[in-house]
Amino acid sequence: MNQEITINDFSPHLFWDVDKDLFDLNKYQSFFIQRVLEYGKMKDWKLIKELYGMETIKNVALNARSLDAVTLSFVSALFKIDKTEFRCYKHRL
Repeated sequence: MNQEITINDFSPHLFWDVDKDLFDLNKYQSFFIQRVLEYGKMKDWKLIKELYGMETIKNVALNARSLDAVTLSFVSALFKIDKTEFRCYKHRL
């Protein structure tokens, strides 16, 4: 994980509800990745790819309890995994 990237490098609208001084990018990586996937801009997407790597992003997306339909379609196509394999899809049924 790249330690030079901080929460302050991301779009301010993503984390308006957290205390940025206390936020731990390692401890809350699932929350962080999911928030960027659903609401982030392209700049934010590039930062999480650099920060966590594609394998971690894929695992978080697969195990997320909820993803909106657009994000689910995006990660499904990106990782070439059928939507039915995602936890959020199974919960939706």
